[in-house]
Amino acid sequence: MSRLALTRTKIYHTVARQLHGQVPCWVCGQHVAPEDATLEHIRPQSEGGSSHLENLAISHGVCNRGRHQPGHPSHNASSPTPE
Repeated sequence: MSRLALTRTKIYHTVARQLHGQVPCWVCGQHVAPEDATLEHIRPQSEGGSSHLENLAISHGVCNRGRHQPGHPSHNASSPTPE
């Protein structure tokens, strides 16, 4: 397993433990199943964001990929606000 996969798994389990098993997608807010989880850079690396834990969040793979495509509703959108 890659280092990034280990980081994703560790973050996923930490969030799941804190939120009683519900891991919300950083992009859409819906629950993310472990097999659908990807790491999202909150501030993209192309804009100077780092891969430090403070800049990483869990999202669906589809949401993560779509967020970076022109025309997608969340493309270049501001960060979702926590509820």
